[in-house]
Amino acid sequence: MADDARLDVLKALGDNTRYAIYLELARSPAPRSTADIAETLGLHVNTVRPHLDRMRDVGLLDLRIGNTGGVGRPQHLYSLAHDAPSLGLEPPAFPRLAAMLLAMADAAGLEGDDAAEAGREQGRLDAETFPEGTPCLDALMGQLAEMGFDPEVEGGPGGVTVGFTHCPFRDLAEANPDLVCGLHRGMVEGLVDTLGDDEVAEFHSLIHRSPCQVELVGATTDTTTPSAETHLTDRMDP
Repeated sequence: MADDARLDVLKALGDNTRYAIYLELARSPAPRSTADIAETLGLHVNTVRPHLDRMRDVGLLDLRIGNTGGVGRPQHLYSLAHDAPSLGLEPPAFPRLAAMLLAMADAAGLEGDDAAEAGREQGRLDAETFPEGTPCLDALMGQLAEMGFDPEVEGGPGGVTVGFTHCPFRDLAEANPDLVCGLHRGMVEGLVDTLGDDEVAEFHSLIHRSPCQVELVGATTDTTTPSAETHLTDRMDP
């Protein structure tokens, strides 16, 4: 991308609404309609359309015309352009790769428990990248935020509930909840068990409820400090 074009892209993303649109599309494994984007952001479609046009003008978005299946205006479906900057988010190839790997796992007869065990091993490895003394809840919140789950914590008697307000793998999870949610559950359990000061009481995945959430015994909201993001930047290379 030429310097002038890159500058136009950066200027376009300087607007809060366009940046929010970018984040939604970067996290989505499938193209999104104007109405879908507007609903997610809590905006009117007429507010979102000019922002989408501007993002297309600078080469950030690709547009595909969908079939309405009947009479009416054709559906416009947006996705990130193949050469759009990643800004540290997953490139569009990752969801496709994940879908293929899930298909292979399903064909091999793997089940939710197999996925959970693989997730636990990854969670244990993730836990080792946090500095010694990092509170378990801080580490979990930071890890979930880094992966794009936009976690929110709520205190309760004897523990806390961490809700996942966004799922970057939702389309894949809806297609194969046992494997995808099993992996996620295992990652959370592996990280929490390794750090040791809290315990996973319940993990409510897409199979049970939406939005998903995890209940931790022993954690309190008092242990979550403003330094949670700092812990991410201070993490050791795995």
